[in-house]
Amino acid sequence: MPEQLEVDGAALTYDDEGPRDGAGVPLVFVHGWTANRHRWDHQMAHFANTRRVIRLDLRGHGDSSGAGVRTIAELAEDVLALLDHLKVERFVLVGHSMGGMISQTIALAHPERVERMVLVDSISRMVYNRGRGLVMAASTLVPFKLFVAANIQRAFAPGYPREEIRKYIRASADTPKEVVMTLYGAMRAFDVLDRVGEIRVPTLLVHGYHDIQLPVPQMLRMAKAYPDAVVRIIDAGHELPVEKPAELTEALDRFV
Repeated sequence: MPEQLEVDGAALTYDDEGPRDGAGVPLVFVHGWTANRHRWDHQMAHFANTRRVIRLDLRGHGDSSGAGVRTIAELAEDVLALLDHLKVERFVLVGHSMGGMISQTIALAHPERVERMVLVDSISRMVYNRGRGLVMAASTLVPFKLFVAANIQRAFAPGYPREEIRKYIRASADTPKEVVMTLYGAMRAFDVLDRVGEIRVPTLLVHGYHDIQLPVPQMLRMAKAYPDAVVRIIDAGHELPVEKPAELTEALDRFV
């Protein structure tokens, strides 16, 4: 059953499953923008048999309350507060999209605590040509539900079932508007590309070939800067945890 932790005005909902002793350091799963901890259902079911696994709904997402967060670093502080509460000193970070940005922030601030890191469909700096930058800026001016629907729709590879996409659109639209729009700006402002060379932990970069939200070339630019990185490309869009859950789990299993 999920539990909750009060952190700085928010009630963070989390799951903490699997064996505690003799199973290696825990895996910590961090979801992305407008998503929730259930993005990791396949991975949780697999790894909880042999390892301790922890996942949470970020502030203002899923079953967690709270708003007011302005930066990726503040979300990283929430994750660390949960891990401190659980007395987890070292861990393997697995972050999807914005969750990967949070993971990099933690790895840079506390490298002694991160044993390995997996970045799924994530980057260290958002880069846009002039045309796409104008489109993204203009997209914030349309009605909120249309803004969410357009962003979630384009996150999936061509051919993914429409009814499934509509389910994720509805879930994302339930995220408070303040949280959605503030963190949209926080992701666009996020930039640690010039610092990723400081991240010395083994890192797996898993990316969807058809990802148009955070395209593969941007990930490869980041990969070049990592001292110890493995790259895996999977035939999917931006939502790898739900588009190709078994392939992602296999990649994680081999890496950890």
